[in-house]
Amino acid sequence: MFPKLPSHLFPFLILLTLASLCFFSSFLSSSSSSSTSQSLAISNCNLFKGNWVLDPNHTPLYDETCPFHRNAWNCIRNQRQNMSFINSWKWVPRGCDLPRIDPFRFLGLMRNQNVGFVGDSLNENFLASFLCILRIADEGARRWKKKGAWRGAYFPKFNVTVGYHRAVLLSKYQWQPKQTEAGKQDGSEGVNRVDVDVPADEWAKIAGFYDVLVFNTGHWWNYDKFPKEKPLVFYKAGQPIVPPLGMLEGLKVVLGNMITYIEKEFPRKTLKFWRLQSPRHFYGGDWNQNGSCLFNKPLEENETCSILFSAPYIFKHWPKEQDTNT
Repeated sequence: MFPKLPSHLFPFLILLTLASLCFFSSFLSSSSSSSTSQSLAISNCNLFKGNWVLDPNHTPLYDETCPFHRNAWNCIRNQRQNMSFINSWKWVPRGCDLPRIDPFRFLGLMRNQNVGFVGDSLNENFLASFLCILRIADEGARRWKKKGAWRGAYFPKFNVTVGYHRAVLLSKYQWQPKQTEAGKQDGSEGVNRVDVDVPADEWAKIAGFYDVLVFNTGHWWNYDKFPKEKPLVFYKAGQPIVPPLGMLEGLKVVLGNMITYIEKEFPRKTLKFWRLQSPRHFYGGDWNQNGSCLFNKPLEENETCSILFSAPYIFKHWPKEQDTNT
């Protein structure tokens, strides 16, 4: 089971992902000389080495009226305690300056293109804030949804679509009831079948639509979601993998196969990001056990532990070819 951390505020993860997208917007801007110099400056900087700095002048770019937040997630409208203090934290890389994301510039650079997120609620939570930021540049933005997409928005002023496809394991999985001796199915007992070489239906056919894709998975790979009495059982080419894989072993095999699928089926021109696991952000219980986010500042380095177990595997194998015959 993944280690549980007495963890932190989700806005900090959002801010760090925004830093990556800010870097992406600079990467796109290489067509102009001024933007090129900025892009080179940022590309020589390690955005992931730095510190959270408290800046009283740092405030959200949007307010509680944004229509893309779920009501339960709208911390500003719900008057969460210490929000002004929480929103004053900003990420400052060491040795370089990271400009704040500019929604006008971002959408201008992305004109006539589409951005997609695929994964679990970490991507969905980020999406909500991202859409609210982009809406500043286009108040005519409206909700958008296509087949397979969970939610999203369309920005008509720039002809840009940003969508989210919910696929918590990335691979296709389904409940497989236990067969009784009489040949009947017992719906209360069974296993969760995971086809490691088959992407979830929600994103299997989106190749060619998005110009930028951000993938993630991680928080569902634990025994809170899939208890041992209803385990994950891994299949490949329609047959159970023998010997059976444990949960973390199965995750590595899924990642390898999904990366292979992406590289094979998606255009090479599609810019792909892989967003890694974060510390859990519940304290005093899990998400469905009265857990809450009580912290007002980021964790110190000595308060975190490495749960990015999949990171070495991902960066070793993507975009290189790999053997997925496990």
